[in-house]
Amino acid sequence: MIEGVTKSFHGTEVLKGVSLTVRHSEVVVIAGRSGSGKSTLLRCIDQLETIDGGKIVACGHLMGLREKNGRLVPLPDRLVAQQQRDLGMVFQNFNLFPHISVIDNITVAPIKIQKVPKAQAVEEAMALLERVGLPEKANAYPRQLSGGQQQRVAIARALAMKPKVMLFDEPTSALDPEMISEVLDVMVDLSHQGMTMIVVTHEMGFARAAADRVLLMHEGAIVEEAPPEAFFTAPKSEHTKAFLSKILQH
Repeated sequence: MIEGVTKSFHGTEVLKGVSLTVRHSEVVVIAGRSGSGKSTLLRCIDQLETIDGGKIVACGHLMGLREKNGRLVPLPDRLVAQQQRDLGMVFQNFNLFPHISVIDNITVAPIKIQKVPKAQAVEEAMALLERVGLPEKANAYPRQLSGGQQQRVAIARALAMKPKVMLFDEPTSALDPEMISEVLDVMVDLSHQGMTMIVVTHEMGFARAAADRVLLMHEGAIVEEAPPEAFFTAPKSEHTKAFLSKILQH
């Protein structure tokens, strides 16, 4: 649950009182032009940015804050890190460790943070590589993979922490067109398996196929929120109509 969240950078208000509720196993796609606040909202949910006002409750936690003497105060970093484990984040640019193999990229956090025995972590990582269609790449290094393959490894790495919610920040924007579908196929499969997902993307085909709701953000606010059919065929906001007329031409 996101309630009245505000965020400013250098005096510019980027999020203007955003409120949103995402239900268990729901897939919510957030669309909007560059600079509309989409990625900032995801980063606030994952505690990579500190909100200025409002509150975020995820997986039963008041994110980044606790109540003390009747008011909200910031959580210590170690407790924020514990909250973040329930959230898996996939970024635009993969963020894999270049100096270690694919299997090590996936197992390093479960072994070091969750204290999973190495043999178990490797077994689970191989199952995840199978799930994203890359079991043969376990011993490869990121530089030996295509962009689409790297992003699928990044998804497997996020899933290795067994998150309750997956956040995707324009996961296909850095990919060549022919690699986009291989990443979207994995995401659609995740949605079919009941993963709760919040996805920032311009891939409207994915929104039609996998989303339960599609939102449009404009200048730091949610201006449209509807099931895919209504969003694409009967948008109410003029901002949505303008956005769709441009994006669906491409």
